[in-house]
Amino acid sequence: MATAHSARKRAAAVQRIAPAIRTIHPKLDAPELYLNPHVSLLAFQKRVLEEARDITTPLLERVKFLSILASNIDEFFMVRVAGLWQQIENRSMETNIDGRSPGEQLELIRQEVTSLTTEMYRVWREELAPELRVAGINILETGELNPQQITYVDDYFRREVYPVLTPLAVDQGRPFPHISNLSLNIGAVVSNGDGQEHFARVKVPGTLPQLLPLPSEAGELNFVWLEQAIIGNLRLLFPDMDIVKADVFHVTRDAELAIQELETEDLLESVQEAVWRRRFRDAVRLQIDAEMPQRLIDILTSNLELDQNDVYRVHGPVDLSRLKALLSIDKPALKDKPFIATVPRGFAGPRSEIFTTIQEGDVLMHQPFESFQPVVDFLRAAAKDPDVLAIKMTLYRVGRNSPIVEALLEAIQNEKQVAVLVELKARFDEESNIEWAQKLEAEGVHVVYGLPNVKVHCKMAMVVRREGNAIRRYLHLGTGNYNPVTGRIYTDLGLFTCNDEIGADVSDLFNHLTGYSAKKSYRKLLVAPHTIRTGLERLIRREMERHEKHGDGHLIFKMNALEDSGMIRLLYEASQVGVKIDLIIRGVCALRPGIPGVSETISVRSIIGRFLEHSRIFWFANGGEEQIYAGSADLMPRNLNRRVEVLFPVETPRLIKRLRERILEKYLEDDVCARVMHPDGTFERLTPVANRKPLNSQLWFLKHDA
Repeated sequence: MATAHSARKRAAAVQRIAPAIRTIHPKLDAPELYLNPHVSLLAFQKRVLEEARDITTPLLERVKFLSILASNIDEFFMVRVAGLWQQIENRSMETNIDGRSPGEQLELIRQEVTSLTTEMYRVWREELAPELRVAGINILETGELNPQQITYVDDYFRREVYPVLTPLAVDQGRPFPHISNLSLNIGAVVSNGDGQEHFARVKVPGTLPQLLPLPSEAGELNFVWLEQAIIGNLRLLFPDMDIVKADVFHVTRDAELAIQELETEDLLESVQEAVWRRRFRDAVRLQIDAEMPQRLIDILTSNLELDQNDVYRVHGPVDLSRLKALLSIDKPALKDKPFIATVPRGFAGPRSEIFTTIQEGDVLMHQPFESFQPVVDFLRAAAKDPDVLAIKMTLYRVGRNSPIVEALLEAIQNEKQVAVLVELKARFDEESNIEWAQKLEAEGVHVVYGLPNVKVHCKMAMVVRREGNAIRRYLHLGTGNYNPVTGRIYTDLGLFTCNDEIGADVSDLFNHLTGYSAKKSYRKLLVAPHTIRTGLERLIRREMERHEKHGDGHLIFKMNALEDSGMIRLLYEASQVGVKIDLIIRGVCALRPGIPGVSETISVRSIIGRFLEHSRIFWFANGGEEQIYAGSADLMPRNLNRRVEVLFPVETPRLIKRLRERILEKYLEDDVCARVMHPDGTFERLTPVANRKPLNSQLWFLKHDA
């Protein structure tokens, strides 16, 4: 519940944008009504930073959030900033949803990232590092090492590090080396005493521990960064040379795959070539030690073809994503308490009972509070069951050592028909997916590599089973990937069903993905790029009509991102007729809530906590005859227009009630993890109401969601 202070902040936010709002176009397409999506995503990163500062969170979990933030900023540059540079290079005059050109957006991003990075490193230096020291975890500078530790580091360097390093000099005969994406490097300036200085690059190997454990007193854990151990021993790499200066730098490159540019008819070959080319795409950011001299910066920027505005100085260890190494420390008191995920009734017994359980009624799973294991067991049961004829599924992000893939391979060994669509274009998982696709194909699985012009992002598995004289289709439809690792840390929904109409839809969709089909309509499912947009528009307009007649229109949408201008305009229209709209959005939100006459019935909140919010749920009050869809799609142009996505209906009354009362309403009652959004795009963390027990929705699910 918002406090009086919150109301004042909201009013102030409206006042700040009021001059622009007075000139709103009646068609609701004025740029002033929309927030810049890139800046909105950086606002999400600020909320992640808040988690690193939250003293109620265990210390090593706070360190984890700082590591995640650093990694998120890397990806932001690799994808979003790189995309803006591509627009500039292509001389695109297209403006974003808020009316800004690519150049204007880059300037705004630089300001926001500089501020965010400065604060991130302040939190590390002034809050987390000191608190770690109090807890007996010390990350030492080389000047702080005692003689025993210095000897240990030097010995470790000679034994483990030195053989791996390759110093690369830069001169007339040796050109500036390629600096790979996200690599950590040391730029060394050396001299042989004749007054001339020479530049060399040493790559910090990512295959070695980034934090070297040191001999420590009882009760303490001491570490030193790997690059400091290397810098302290550079004399061994450059014998008889003077080490004039040595500084650390980190390069971020454009990581978008330009598959459409490759002239080949083989999608697998296209993706393999695109992944290889990615290593050589343009640099978009140079992160450096704050003490790096300008002459060294000039060498790097000129060779990397970067502007001085693309250089980000940091006061602390370059690339804080490496702090994740601290999470392996065995100090349970500094971490979240472990939990045991529950298993839905009917899935805890022998695998042979799984199909009977699904026959008895749809089963909705809420991960990670409920275990991902039933999904694996579902496929393993199908692999062993003599009555199962075929298995079909989509794979987007599989991960390493996948039990899902092992179940599919077992099914092939048991002579089932197995067809799998492996999306090779899943960003940053391309190489892993290529390996899995080739392994599956080698074992006899029918593998489709995705479609040329769209990504297949939907999550669905179908088991075809003979039962007497009939054929029955058993389905799992989800909001998240078939990945047991993310199944323990992402909040997602999964529906087991053997509904005939949904089964027929899934069959039709698989036929579209694996064969030739012009089908664009389905019985129960909403499927992008054809029917999710039109289907949601129809349901929203129905709610508007209902509200105009009865005054009880209500929408609750939960998603990761809201960026599509058409959907935002429709939500504005719904608000203008009075429909109550509650939006639960983890990350990007280009909609401005709470604007009088435009969006005053819309509220936006973001939940940031122990688990990454990932489920997408679309709830329509429909005059008491509630209708709910869940699935893989956010309301972004790419999801609605350029991906194969699925939203599936949840139709069982008890499951609808569970989704509304035990999931959506708990998110809306959260006053611990929730932040509310103001019209100017800023977020405010809620303050628990007096005389009411604070509610952390994720912790509530851990205790109650079964």
